[in-house]
Amino acid sequence: MPEIPARVRGLLPLRPAFLHILLVLAEGERHGYAVKQEVERRTDGVIKLGPGTLYESIQRMLDRDLIQESARRPPPENDQAQRRYYRLSRLGHEVLRAEVARLAELVDGVRGTLWSTKPA
Repeated sequence: MPEIPARVRGLLPLRPAFLHILLVLAEGERHGYAVKQEVERRTDGVIKLGPGTLYESIQRMLDRDLIQESARRPPPENDQAQRRYYRLSRLGHEVLRAEVARLAELVDGVRGTLWSTKPA
C-alpha cells in the first residue's frame, strides 16, 4: 500500500457508518435522507442508518472536513427548504481511497488464509 499522509492515517479506520456515507457521497451530492436511502438500497437493507446515527455521523464528518455542505440546490419544485446537501471534500476523498485500499489489502490477506486451510 502506498504511503498514507499522517492527516489521512489519523482518521483510519473509518466507522462503518462513515464508510457507507462516504461511498454514497463519492457518487455525488445528496441530502441526508437520500444518503440513508441509498445506503439501505446498496446493502439490501442490512445497514439501516437511524436518524441519530445518520445526523451524528454527518456532523462528525463535517467537523473533520471529510464532507462539506453544498450551496448548490436543485430547482425549487424538486427541493425542500430544510434539506441540507452534502458532498465529499478533498480530504474525504483521500480518506475514502485509503480506507478502501486498507480493506482490500485485509480481504486479500484473509482470502489466502481461508482458501488454504480446512476447518477442524
